[in-house]
Amino acid sequence: MAAVFGRRLRRGAVTTAVAAAAVAALAASQAPGVTDIPRDERAGASGATPPAEDSATGNSPYYTDLPELKSPVPPTGAPEGSSDAKDAGLPATVLDAYKKAEASLATSKPGCNLPWQLLAAIGKVESGQARGGRVDANGTTLAPILGPVLNGNGFAKITDTDNGAYDDDKTHDRAVGPMQFIPSTWDTWAQDGNADGKKDPNNIYDAALAAGRYLCAGDRDLSVQGDLNKAILSYNHSTEYLNTVLTWLEFYRKGTHEIPDGTGVLPTDRSDVNTPGASPSPTPPASGSPSPHPSPKPPGSGSGSGSGKPNKPSKPGNGGGSTSPTPPSNGGGSETPAPPTPAERVASLKDAGTGKLSATAGDSFAERVEVRTQSTSGSAVAKAKVKFAIVGDTDARFPGGATTATVTTSATGKATAPALKAGEKTGEFTVRATVVGRSLPGIDYTATVTARQADALARTSDKALTCAPGAEFADQVEVKATYKGAAADRVAATATMIKSAGDATANDKGPYFKDADGKPVRTLKTLKTDANGVLKLPKMYADDTAGTFLLRVTTAGGATLTVELKVAAPAA
Repeated sequence: MAAVFGRRLRRGAVTTAVAAAAVAALAASQAPGVTDIPRDERAGASGATPPAEDSATGNSPYYTDLPELKSPVPPTGAPEGSSDAKDAGLPATVLDAYKKAEASLATSKPGCNLPWQLLAAIGKVESGQARGGRVDANGTTLAPILGPVLNGNGFAKITDTDNGAYDDDKTHDRAVGPMQFIPSTWDTWAQDGNADGKKDPNNIYDAALAAGRYLCAGDRDLSVQGDLNKAILSYNHSTEYLNTVLTWLEFYRKGTHEIPDGTGVLPTDRSDVNTPGASPSPTPPASGSPSPHPSPKPPGSGSGSGSGKPNKPSKPGNGGGSTSPTPPSNGGGSETPAPPTPAERVASLKDAGTGKLSATAGDSFAERVEVRTQSTSGSAVAKAKVKFAIVGDTDARFPGGATTATVTTSATGKATAPALKAGEKTGEFTVRATVVGRSLPGIDYTATVTARQADALARTSDKALTCAPGAEFADQVEVKATYKGAAADRVAATATMIKSAGDATANDKGPYFKDADGKPVRTLKTLKTDANGVLKLPKMYADDTAGTFLLRVTTAGGATLTVELKVAAPAA
């Protein structure tokens, strides 16, 4: 084999067979990871090309430039200024974004083992590393990178899903950004990689983290060759695409160096360069920043960026292929990554019209907590699980005495907590709603339990209450408390021998009750009506003072009853 197989493989200049031979040459040079899918497993074999909308990229065009292919024993070091040295240079901000995405996923998805070089390889194939690193200090491309219009003319037909917010097209979708997400797929996988509070597909930090998250879907371990292949094939149902990405992955693993932003090598060869009848894709705006972001829709909802049809060529520097990580269908030589779970699709939890949470002790709350899960765009997320938890010093409970309840959201994204019943403890507590499986801010609702109350009191007998001085009253006072006409059970009450109708302070003479030690007391504070709302006071006694006295009974809720007591010597 020659020391150098070739400087470049130009898809417009070589046939698929030659490209395959180049890959075989690289494999022969012991470049690990480069593979060839058996013919019957390839996308398109035996007419089995999966629908474009079900692939990650829509089988859309991509850059096919390859690094210099070396013999098994390459020369020691690349000459300064050589093609090999230039290819190994990665724009500083772009390189930083890839490495930060790797670090983030090492924490959030430690089992994925995502290497930043994989993001670099895909970034190379999709957009030539954001057009050679033409990004600002925050990592946003100097001009939006747009793929072809997906209008069905040589590509898949994907009608608009973002009202033109990302791609300035209100009729059809276009892939956007350095990692080439179509809008609906960006909605599902969008990330804020540079913590600026925005999720922008034209920002390399955001796009790199989103691409890494997509590649790690389905609990893949990218240190396993099979999972690595599946992840790449989920981006594009193409053996050639897989081998092109693997070639760049291996190349970058052998060493890279940082170069200034905007000085990266621009790719020139595209997978659709010889497509009959293809016309150049629209040139992106010369300036401007990406449009505001809509939000996630689940994969599979029209999220491919191209199709198995012939693809239009794009001008160099006009972005890469129309990639849009959307889980592909099974078949065609690639496997579907697990789509985001409903929980993963939830971007926020919102109140859905919960009213004031207040109940009397022992009663059920009239209102129930109701929340709504929604994606980044605000669309409803069905089948997500929401946990409602009772927090605080309370004996309020959900049915069955439970302090937590988990509810699955409906088709409208709503989850309603079970009916809450107040206990006997009065005061405030919290009902907290959170999304199960996500570290999103929850919603806290304040619930209040008020004391049982009565709005009316009446004696159960109209018999006069009299007693001789120093004697015991023959009858006990019995009253019934009601609230809105119904018996007010277990309502707190107080009974006091008052000085006068206008002075509610306790009297120091006249009738009295006895405490546990037999001592006179004229105020009782721990009274409570029974299950029927009835309260029977203890026996009463008279001292030596004769006269007419008043007993006042009050309840929580403001019900008041004043009873007349007479102390007089028996008639002769």
